[in-house]
Amino acid sequence: SSGINAEYGPVPKPRVELGDLTQHNLQQLKVLNQVVFPVSYNDKFYKDVLEVGELAKLAYFNDIVVGAVCCRIDNTDGLKKLYIMTLGCLGPYRRCGVGRTLLDHLLKITKEDGNYDAIFLHVQISNDEAIKFYEKFGFKIRDTRKDYYKRIEPADAYVLEKNLRESDEFMV
Repeated sequence: SSGINAEYGPVPKPRVELGDLTQHNLQQLKVLNQVVFPVSYNDKFYKDVLEVGELAKLAYFNDIVVGAVCCRIDNTDGLKKLYIMTLGCLGPYRRCGVGRTLLDHLLKITKEDGNYDAIFLHVQISNDEAIKFYEKFGFKIRDTRKDYYKRIEPADAYVLEKNLRESDEFMV
């Protein structure tokens, strides 16, 4: 198609838009996570993500929920880090800018806040696609966690982290 509809003029380019997570659309997040991730999340996870505000978002592609991100703040070792619990997108919508839009949102939050030292997450060691995606944004493999996952193979996870401070060494 030429991108022009004879009756109505130019067809708008599909856009990825982010929306708030609410009690009313929580079920859509649950279904999305069941489809995208090999692990399941309990009721406490979903109760908690309703409380994190901008740190949990749904991604819409032409008004359809196709992706989501859920984070929490981690204050381990006196450092303020953003932990990405889940960031996922339905297979047919990968490479459409959904993951980039979700991650850009998180980078904007951490930049505006100014007090975050890093953003980190766990990725199954066999998930090359996710590892490459995060590396494009400056994330580096910092550690390997043996037997991180239960009931899935491989059970090991990489810890990927993006340092948000000037140097690559953490300030004390």
